[in-house]
Amino acid sequence: MKTYSDLIVCNGCDTVYRRPSLARGETARCDECHATLHGAIRLDVDRWLALTVAAAIVYLIANVCPVIRIGLRSQHNEATLWQSAAALAHSAAAPIAVPIAMSVIVVPLLQIALLGWTLAYARAGRRAPGFATAMRLLVALGPWNMIEVALLGVLVSVVKLSGFMEVTPAIGLWAMAALMMLITLITQRDVRHLWDLDLIDSGTQA
Repeated sequence: MKTYSDLIVCNGCDTVYRRPSLARGETARCDECHATLHGAIRLDVDRWLALTVAAAIVYLIANVCPVIRIGLRSQHNEATLWQSAAALAHSAAAPIAVPIAMSVIVVPLLQIALLGWTLAYARAGRRAPGFATAMRLLVALGPWNMIEVALLGVLVSVVKLSGFMEVTPAIGLWAMAALMMLITLITQRDVRHLWDLDLIDSGTQA
């Protein structure tokens, strides 16, 4: 099958361009819809994978450890992200419990897992099984990651509740903040760079 590695297609309007040569930090944009076409590589595979592993560790901490600790008189309670989503499911806000759980818990997990999968193979010079599907999923999942919205919501809740009871940010909240930054770093890289790497197909014998 013939390939056209020197061409690039705009994700916004499907206009075809010849792939530009960019200096470090430069970005090419579509003349028609101004969507980002191509960006110069700022992270190599090793650094990209290292940040993805760090994001996986922080994700685990953010989901296992309590986000906030609430105290009223002699009673105290703690809540993790999972517990918060479950509490929403049993309240008047039940219809938004599933979208929140998807955007804050499930989508970041899928992004980290897919990137880790493809980058681990890329580091070994091979194309991961299901590479094309993984790339499409990563692009599709991008708009559904809302860690920053959840973090803002938690901070607003902390401020509001602090006027009525003792509210202490827990380790899960700091992990969420770190996860937000790491997720941004690893998912804002143009995954199309992975298509351009000279990788051996996993089904091909060395």
